[in-house]
Amino acid sequence: MDFLAQLATNFIGLFQAGGETFVGLVTGIVPLLIVLMTAVNSLIKIIGEERVEKAAKFSSKNFILRYTVLPVLAMFFLTNPMAYTFGRFVEEKHKAAFYDSAVSFCHPITGLFPHANPGELFVYLGISAGITTLGLPVGDLAIRYFIAGVLVILLRGIVTERIYAVMASKKANAGVK
Repeated sequence: MDFLAQLATNFIGLFQAGGETFVGLVTGIVPLLIVLMTAVNSLIKIIGEERVEKAAKFSSKNFILRYTVLPVLAMFFLTNPMAYTFGRFVEEKHKAAFYDSAVSFCHPITGLFPHANPGELFVYLGISAGITTLGLPVGDLAIRYFIAGVLVILLRGIVTERIYAVMASKKANAGVK
């Protein structure tokens, strides 16, 4: 009987710990994310959705802008996972590379703009906790992480675009539809 009582106590204790964690989030990161999301949505309304879309269409014309500016704008304004809808502004042959770039930018943007991908904030916070423990500035980490992320998404976009072109030409030469 004591075993069952202890099991029940531990079972409910699991949910109590979960509740305490939830309350910590509600008084910590959740209000920050709500305010950031509200600010970004307000910025989109102030700028105008048409202008944001026009900037996205312009960015899709050049490969450097397509794999740097466009994914950054998409992640900042639409956040994860809506950012991938910016793929509608690129030609079909560039969609896979755009998606690769946008997905690869989910983490690097988090240090400067946590609203963009709050689900992965724990990764950045874990790294920044280690940096703080070493006595190093976290702001430098966020900026370097962002810049490195932009370089990586450019390289990934170019490589994925090239791989897609090679595979599409092989498929066309084989007569496969």
